[in-house]
Amino acid sequence: MRFTTNAYPKEQRRDAWRFALQRLSLTLEDADDGLYGELIHFRSSLGIDFMRLTGTAQSWTIDFTEQPGSFWLSMLLDGTARLTSGSELIDWIDGDIIAGRSDAVARHLFPGDNRTLVVRIPQSMLTSRLKTPLPERPRLIGTEGGAARIFSGMLRSLADTIGEITTDQARPVEVSFPEFLLTSLLDNAPPKAMGGAAGIRAALLERIFQTIEIRLSDPNLNYQQVASEHGISPRYLQKLFESIDDSFGHYVKVRRLERCRLDLRSPLHVRKSISDILFEWGFNDSASFSRAFREQYGISPREYRKATGDEALIDTLRRGRPPRREKIAPEPPGIEEEDADGQPGGWEDLPAQGDAVRHHHLPVSPQTVHWGYFSRGLKPALHIRSGDFVTIETLTHHANDDPERMVEGDAGAESVYHWDELGKTVDRRGAGPMDASAFGRGPGEGFGVHICTGPIAIQGAMPGDVIEVRILDLKPRTSGNPRFLDKAFGSNAATYWGFHYADLLTEPKQREVITIYEVETGGGRPPTAHAVYSYRWTPQTDPSGRLHTRYDYPGVPVDAATIERNYDILRNVEIPIRPHFGVIAVAPAHAGLVDSVPPAAFGGNLDNWRTGPGSRVFLPVQVPGALLSLGDPHASQGDSELCGTAIECSMTALIQVIHHPAGELRDQLRDLDYPLIETETEWVIMGFSYPDYLKELGEDAQSEVYKKSSIDAAMRDAFRKARRFLMTTKELSEDEAISLLSVGVDFGVSQVVNGNWGVHAVIRKELFTA
Repeated sequence: MRFTTNAYPKEQRRDAWRFALQRLSLTLEDADDGLYGELIHFRSSLGIDFMRLTGTAQSWTIDFTEQPGSFWLSMLLDGTARLTSGSELIDWIDGDIIAGRSDAVARHLFPGDNRTLVVRIPQSMLTSRLKTPLPERPRLIGTEGGAARIFSGMLRSLADTIGEITTDQARPVEVSFPEFLLTSLLDNAPPKAMGGAAGIRAALLERIFQTIEIRLSDPNLNYQQVASEHGISPRYLQKLFESIDDSFGHYVKVRRLERCRLDLRSPLHVRKSISDILFEWGFNDSASFSRAFREQYGISPREYRKATGDEALIDTLRRGRPPRREKIAPEPPGIEEEDADGQPGGWEDLPAQGDAVRHHHLPVSPQTVHWGYFSRGLKPALHIRSGDFVTIETLTHHANDDPERMVEGDAGAESVYHWDELGKTVDRRGAGPMDASAFGRGPGEGFGVHICTGPIAIQGAMPGDVIEVRILDLKPRTSGNPRFLDKAFGSNAATYWGFHYADLLTEPKQREVITIYEVETGGGRPPTAHAVYSYRWTPQTDPSGRLHTRYDYPGVPVDAATIERNYDILRNVEIPIRPHFGVIAVAPAHAGLVDSVPPAAFGGNLDNWRTGPGSRVFLPVQVPGALLSLGDPHASQGDSELCGTAIECSMTALIQVIHHPAGELRDQLRDLDYPLIETETEWVIMGFSYPDYLKELGEDAQSEVYKKSSIDAAMRDAFRKARRFLMTTKELSEDEAISLLSVGVDFGVSQVVNGNWGVHAVIRKELFTA
């Protein structure tokens, strides 16, 4: 996470800085009028939070009381400061470290320019090593010598590189961090902190732990040797361990297991066998090691190593209403007249410029979604200003593939999907004729299929500007049915519009197959999806009495009695989760309704899995207010989306929207007339068969684009845009750009199923040294 107040107008910087700090449990108390703040946040794979804060004179408070058992430290990198915590008052200078427990709320006061590193260590990182109590009150750690001096140097180096360090590079730091912290605290403990004889025994025990840690790899390590090194009798050493309800042998075994566990998941040891690792940490045979590992962690070493990723330690996004005020339009989206300044009306209910409330909530309901189309005439469901945060709920248009799992019991989904013989709450589903005169499918005809939440109007956004959508978090929407409590599901449909459909090998060749997946995001395992069952599409009669022989209209409820479920599918296959939005769009500058399926210059149905958490999507504004919509949430998708869909799964996101006026566009946004995706490591240039098909293909563009798309044309467009990007933003000559595109840039197929086919160019930032 990177944040700077320079991205905001001066009058918004204080509130933006307050919100950024609040997300990390830091509370802004006071700041000068000319506030500047920069924040870089990095979380290691084991859940240690590293936060580097740079700013002008201000004060803020650490409050980790909602994370009991954790520990924090602050290191002053530049400047001077005063820390207060209860009756404790500490003055500190450049290089000093202050450490405290999570229940020690600490106010940091900076009289001038400053730079600080704040680290939060989760309880899980300390419990496997910590046996003696941590100090109750924050303590200043002197860094003049010993282990604390080395610790200080490591932290300063980390702070200097926090913007570039990767998870793999941070592994050695996070493994050694608890040891350095505990050693530094022990070396700096004043006599009073020792607590008499009991404190002295605790200090001795801590030194014994350090000796064990150094010699864990020695298979002959025994308590007689350790006792001799510390000048005590073996019996007294045993009594020290009894005082903490442990034994020497058990403690050594647990520490060795923990070291093995870390190495089994570390990319630094990926070429080592399990046997190599267990022998390296002092175990003598694999059978006893495997038994001990399973007893300790509830999983075999082989299963643990096979799993990918790490457990998400903090669930930062919860479904439901956030604890802040929100602005939601009470009426359904509809055609709206513009104000005299060309902006959609509705700003009067927003907080005043100086108000700190800029976190909105946009739930799904018939009043806040539009189904299957975009339109510049849609009335906004929400009005925001640049820099505002929005918790936005989105529904998949495939939820009725298994209504029992994905609709029933979910009030939001039920309200949008409601359809009986009397009618539907959301009637228009697509950009087609409302009287179904084209094919008789239903209102809207399914020319466009996606449920889109919005539109969101951004104050001040005008054609020629650029809107930046930051995807901060994205979580699957769990089932509302008590039978599937806390589980999330998605659907993959292999349909008649899929690339494969005319190239099937087995009979019946004209078949459409639906596969239901369970999307697992918790339980201590890496996020994955696995198939639950599949079924072939059979003719379905919708509640209005129309027969659908093919998957040709969005939201038709599938009658479970008419299908045959096959549960014997994709055994031993797990799909890594890559949550992202398929649809991110501003309203196109087109007079009529626009089909939501083909993407173009305005964004739309991009179907590129790189639009997930941590990404930024830049869209050129087409109409006043931009009118941003999001939808088509996916749990996972491969490049090409070959069979027709991804794992379509309802999701809730936290986004931030930034408005970039035309006159202030920086290099990479200058001359931007296409959707651009930026991640921490890449720029992704989106190319299409027809980059602006609504203008290029004339009056019948929305039907012609389905007939004329090709990979060749999409590749040509992606090449031209990538060449322009390199020549404009990196000031390369055309010859330099073309050479680099061939030797250092990856071109991939985004999708071949959306009418306007897509190819993307992935430009890695590491290619450029300056």
